[in-house]
Amino acid sequence: DFLTPPQPPSGFSFSCPRQLKVPPYLGYRFLGERDCGAPCEPARPNGLMYFKEAEVRFARLWVGVWSVLCCASTLFTVLTYLVDMRRFSYPERPIIFLSGCYFMVAVAYAAGVVCLERFSEDGYRTVAQGTKKEGCTILFMILYFFGMASSIWWVILSLTWFLAAGMKWGHEAIEANSQYFHLAAWAVPAVKTITILAMGQVDGDVLSGVCYVGIYSVDSLRGFVLAPLFVYLFIGTSFLLAGFVSLFRIRTIMKHDGTKTEKLEKLMVRIGVFSVLYTVPATIVLACYFYEQAFRGTWEKTWLLQTCKTYAVPCPSHFAPMSPDFTVFMIKYLMTMIVGITTGFWIWSGKTLQSWRRFYHRLSTGSKGETAV
Repeated sequence: DFLTPPQPPSGFSFSCPRQLKVPPYLGYRFLGERDCGAPCEPARPNGLMYFKEAEVRFARLWVGVWSVLCCASTLFTVLTYLVDMRRFSYPERPIIFLSGCYFMVAVAYAAGVVCLERFSEDGYRTVAQGTKKEGCTILFMILYFFGMASSIWWVILSLTWFLAAGMKWGHEAIEANSQYFHLAAWAVPAVKTITILAMGQVDGDVLSGVCYVGIYSVDSLRGFVLAPLFVYLFIGTSFLLAGFVSLFRIRTIMKHDGTKTEKLEKLMVRIGVFSVLYTVPATIVLACYFYEQAFRGTWEKTWLLQTCKTYAVPCPSHFAPMSPDFTVFMIKYLMTMIVGITTGFWIWSGKTLQSWRRFYHRLSTGSKGETAV
């Protein structure tokens, strides 16, 4: 049951060191201990838990660079849609909403700050948790809501392609159901976000500087991140494969009848490339989260073994120490934002250039008309 509070890794009892104690009103919980926070002290040994200060600095730069690139690509995609709305009808339109979601995710990553003040003279700075810190809560809401909405828009995109290719639905027939698409894409993440906030399962991520769910609670990571992402990816990929089977069937019939299939083949290639550009990063992100949930208990015990004497708390024993692979986390952040960057692939065409030329022409003729008056 993922609604249970995070438990300490099995095999040792953790008691909160006085340096990490926080006021009860914050509702913090660390390794199963109430009113306890994760350390955020780069200058102290193991003060950032598993990571070194240089790694955190690199991670912030890494996340910053990719989030700016993601912002630029997704903003261009959304602006291109606004400049020429008629061009993007269903089944392609979900790509625009997907881009909008990734734009918000990238903005949240670009604005990350999670380390908080000390709560006593000899205390350590701790990582933000829960819902009492507005900045952290807002970052979590943006990141989780739009991150999950983007996954649902991907499912809707593959569904609309399947309806168009496999079931021969026209643009109008698909568009007539668009209100249901919006209901699913915005209501489901909203309910999940509200549930997490009500449970106070928001944690600060030292590496990226943002707040998310499941950073310190494996149960929350499994229930609110791993399970939904797996379900969305599975459903979306199933619709895509069904659509491809239908397209191949249509292509075979057209070739048999002697009809030209160039346009259909072009569409198949574009859909194929875009689906690979989504499914590969999404699968890698899932694998990274799976790696985290599988080994986090051991990492926590290893960290405690390294710091128990400093904190004057009982030391764990009888286990093989293991630290997380920093590279896996960097790959996770890159793959989270690479999808936003690749949404630009769909609109890179001569039509986009024409749309912007027409828009510029409208602007220039409009301003000339105003000056003439």
